[in-house]
Amino acid sequence: MNYKLILSTVLKVIKIEAVLMLLPLITALIYKEDCFYSFLITMVVAFTIAHVVQKFIKPGEFYFYAKDGLITVSLTWIAVSLVGAVPFVLSGEIPSFIDAFFETVSGFTTTGASILNDVESMSKGTLMWRSFSHFIGGMGVLVFIMAITRKTTDRPIHILRAEMPGPIVSKLVPRSKDTAKILYLIYMGLTSILVVLLLFGGMDLFESLTHAFGAAGTGGFGIKNNSIAGYSPYIQWVLAIGMLVFGINFNLFYLILLKKIGVIFKSSELRTYVLIVISAVALITFNIYPLYNNFSSAIRSATFQTSSIMTTTGYATADFNAWPNLSKIILFTLMFIGGCAGSTAGGLKVSRIVIALKKIKAELKKLLYPNTVSVVKLDGEKIDEGVTSGVSTYMSIYFICFVILTVLISFNGLSFETTVSSVSACFNNIGPGFDLVGPTSNYSVYNGFSKIVLSIAMLLGRLEIYPLLLLLMPTTWKKK
Repeated sequence: MNYKLILSTVLKVIKIEAVLMLLPLITALIYKEDCFYSFLITMVVAFTIAHVVQKFIKPGEFYFYAKDGLITVSLTWIAVSLVGAVPFVLSGEIPSFIDAFFETVSGFTTTGASILNDVESMSKGTLMWRSFSHFIGGMGVLVFIMAITRKTTDRPIHILRAEMPGPIVSKLVPRSKDTAKILYLIYMGLTSILVVLLLFGGMDLFESLTHAFGAAGTGGFGIKNNSIAGYSPYIQWVLAIGMLVFGINFNLFYLILLKKIGVIFKSSELRTYVLIVISAVALITFNIYPLYNNFSSAIRSATFQTSSIMTTTGYATADFNAWPNLSKIILFTLMFIGGCAGSTAGGLKVSRIVIALKKIKAELKKLLYPNTVSVVKLDGEKIDEGVTSGVSTYMSIYFICFVILTVLISFNGLSFETTVSSVSACFNNIGPGFDLVGPTSNYSVYNGFSKIVLSIAMLLGRLEIYPLLLLLMPTTWKKK
């Protein structure tokens, strides 16, 4: 394992993070806020230290092998979260470093879980940093680095696979660097369109940027205490559709650019994704109609919350904690399903659900007809046995981690609904849960230990377990 290359890459990312703090710094300068100095100090110190240390490191070969990629991704996400938390503490807006770390991890992992009781009392610069962290973490911190820096080898595919969500990660074009560049261009293009649509709906530039960052990264940090509830129906519909768009596999948008529209409609994952959304919206609308007694309001609320939870964004236009049990159960189920592979959404991913169901069908068929050779296909092509096995293994590890995290959080002594939904919301990178962590509440009810555990849950969910799990294994650090 190339320790020098790993450290050099982490330091490079910290330097990039320091530069990216220019946006909240400029925001604070425009609004004449004192948090300007917090960002300035953090930028200068972080960049200087990272630059000086990097000068003394000579990585040698610039090859990222599988283990190097996984470890680099894990350490990078921890490092950017630690550095990103500093401005919150220096400004005094989040005095506790554990709280600041929780908020920052939630931002970068696009979870949207918050410990803030009064978001509207925060400075504009701080709010911009919270929302911008969603945008940075949405497509992946290291994928961004790959897109803007020069690479001499295609080994970075190991980083792309470690940071991009889904059971299968493939390159759009031969070089990983070019794939990363295409993904980010699509990402920024869609975000820009969303910003314009929000401006057209009456939001000012600050509101449009922060909400677009939240929807694009499927994060959900709001700038109002009531999230999106106070905005017009137009804004709510735009964000609902926007969230659903960012929950789609970005490879499909590339196919649109190549004018291969026919291939898109053959995608089993996309068809399943749309079917789940439509079914959930229909059931919830029917279930909550008596609460609203107005079809337009009911279907808008159902569509928005389905979009928000399915894509693991976490914005809210209603207190779904007060909805009937059927609607709550549907939303709880959607937490685990999540969006499509290759999107900015969290959860298990629709593709894994589809592959798992096809595998179950094949196994049942084999029980009925033992001599039959069962082949699992997706979009007309045979799925490699390694992929189906990988999906089964991942889902097994996923639920083991879920149980362990739930047990650890249960020591806080809160209700069963609060405990289970907290882990579900953080592990699947959603944000709001039910009961004490519902859409009108936050995670300030938890103690320091629980916040650290939930921060780990958010990182596990965003990195899809393996990178962080390998980081904690002693065998990973053996020279052999």
